[in-house]
Amino acid sequence: MSAASQETAVSTGRVTRTFIYLVLLLFALYYLLPLYVMVVNSVKPLPEITGGNMMSLPQTFTLEPWLSAWSTAQIGVEPTGLKPYFINSILMVVPAVAISTVLGALNGYVLTKWRFKYDGIVFGLLLFSCFIPFQIVLIPMAVVLGKLGLAGSVPGLVLVHVVYGLGFTTLYYRNYYAAFPTELVRAAMIDGAGFFRIFWRILLPVSGPITVVSVIWQFTNIWNDFLFGVSFGGTRQPMTVALNNLVQSSTGVKEYNVHFAGAILAALPTLLVYIVAGRYFVRGLMAGSVKG
Repeated sequence: MSAASQETAVSTGRVTRTFIYLVLLLFALYYLLPLYVMVVNSVKPLPEITGGNMMSLPQTFTLEPWLSAWSTAQIGVEPTGLKPYFINSILMVVPAVAISTVLGALNGYVLTKWRFKYDGIVFGLLLFSCFIPFQIVLIPMAVVLGKLGLAGSVPGLVLVHVVYGLGFTTLYYRNYYAAFPTELVRAAMIDGAGFFRIFWRILLPVSGPITVVSVIWQFTNIWNDFLFGVSFGGTRQPMTVALNNLVQSSTGVKEYNVHFAGAILAALPTLLVYIVAGRYFVRGLMAGSVKG
């Protein structure tokens, strides 16, 4: 290739990259625009917003909307703020994510390293559960929770999310462990290691990437869920239901700055999870996709 051709190729490549970066920047700005509107209006006094200045930076900076959304905002008929509902969500999400992840890991371990008759059918049924819409399980789950005495409670919500998320976590761990050498498991069996010892000493230490995937997926789905929370939460409703009640409250003036602050508070935990561990998500998904 001549020097002129090389210079033309480099110039064309530079122009192409510049165009791609500009398009990506445009999409990024478009995607971040709602977040910008929420943030700047959450630190404005209400008169600035009602005056038609939603896109401008705040002339008077205030954290009063955040304090109100957290502790004194009208949620339905009670001026409790989002704090008690945030605690409900934490009490629901942490055990639900932990239990569904551990059970999914054990299921994946059994379905790949302790094969049994009709294990493919069992995995197929678990996989089928991933595609069942939320609305279909509402009535059966309500009956089960009522018989167990867990209706309208945080443990009931934990059970609902564990059952619904088990298919996903099993799928992740099953595909991940399928790429793990079965010979190592057999060697451990010959050395006298049992079921849980093999899982604890051999499989679990190498499960970091897929565990991050499972935790991020479950945390995001459970925290952002609205349907199960409003259907089975009773008096222990999660954050998303409280945010809806805050926005839909018809008492007094619509405090848009408080609504924006509440929306950010509701989204903050999942945002932090993706910031801290998001780069491991795709890496964990790809780790078990290719065997060898």
